[in-house]
Amino acid sequence: MSTAERASVLRPFAVRSFRFQWPADLATSWSFEMETLILGWYVLVATDSVLMLTLFAALQYLGTLVAPLFGVAGDRVGARTVLCAMRAFYLVQAAALTGFALFDALDPLPVFVIAALMGLVRPSDLAIRYALVGETIPSRQLVGAMGISRTTSDSARVAGALTGASLVAIVGIGPAYMVVTTLYAISLLLSFGVAGRARGDDISAGPERPLVARPSALRDLTDGFAYVWNTPHLLAAMAIAVLVNLCAFPLMAGVLPYVAREVYGAGQTELGYLAASFAFGALIGSLALSGTRKGLRSGRMMIAFTTVWFVMVVIFAWVDVLALGIIVLMLAGLSQTLALVPLSIMLMQSSDPSMRARVLSLRMLAIYSLPIGLLASGPLIETFGYAATATGYGVFGLATTALIAWRWYSHVWRLDAPANRGETG
Repeated sequence: MSTAERASVLRPFAVRSFRFQWPADLATSWSFEMETLILGWYVLVATDSVLMLTLFAALQYLGTLVAPLFGVAGDRVGARTVLCAMRAFYLVQAAALTGFALFDALDPLPVFVIAALMGLVRPSDLAIRYALVGETIPSRQLVGAMGISRTTSDSARVAGALTGASLVAIVGIGPAYMVVTTLYAISLLLSFGVAGRARGDDISAGPERPLVARPSALRDLTDGFAYVWNTPHLLAAMAIAVLVNLCAFPLMAGVLPYVAREVYGAGQTELGYLAASFAFGALIGSLALSGTRKGLRSGRMMIAFTTVWFVMVVIFAWVDVLALGIIVLMLAGLSQTLALVPLSIMLMQSSDPSMRARVLSLRMLAIYSLPIGLLASGPLIETFGYAATATGYGVFGLATTALIAWRWYSHVWRLDAPANRGETG
């Protein structure tokens, strides 16, 4: 990488707030990935049921239904305030699970209860952190900053997956969860150093528009829905988000412990390799985007790489060799990043600043299709097997992606479409 390219990649770190936010987001993402893997394997072993595994995974997305409310809060009081409150909540929940584990009181019931509580809040974390990037990073640096920000979750899926599996195997679930709790505490402390909107600053006011009294929170919420519904390229992006969460993530992430044990005959260590391979591909994509100095054709990228992702879903359904499965998952992870990061960048760049947090939270609402896909996949896998179920999901995803591209062609595919007019970096 040349000196100029390195300077472009590191440019967002010139903003003091980003120097606090990036490691805070990294610590949170590591915790998310470690506890998801630790608890997912625990539930599978303790219950010996793929239905219980998919239920556990689905509970983690309960909060997608209330994600727009977090967006309203972010627009009203600032993303930093909301993010700090969320991360304090993560710390309390992780500390409770650590106590159960250390005192040999852990069983599936408290795991499901805490997973449900965390699931009310955790899905909104990504939207609020992205909204905070939008508040603190200049528009011309947004593509690079989003790429770097995305590395926090992608690198965590690599390192968190491997670390979580190794820690439980070596020291047990109690000490492993102490590490998770410590990471949440570090994240909260760093989040206090992030800048927020200045007090009294209302981004809905402009040089030609005087500051007016804020409408009710309910009006803010309905305005956000109406804004997306009446903006075709945003609506197309939301349709893509719903689709990939319904048909792609459940079969490549949610039931991965089942695939590791039943398809590959593997244990927890190999599960870590599989989870890390998907994340490693995603990390490569994030690093590539973080060095991008030109505007992205976001609409075209999200359509093209969503198509590639569903092709990988179909291929992975029929691969029964671990090494080949790892390669396919890496390509799927790469496609996922090159589809979803441009989608998020497009939402941020083309949305009214006064609507940004609400639009991004509505994007998180699309994740509600993930638990639906997960809960449907459990009985389908038990009835038809993993290969047939994953193939069906992948083929449906390919057909629907083509339909979305055709329905909103002039808004997401044409070179002069709103979705393809990115800021240059």
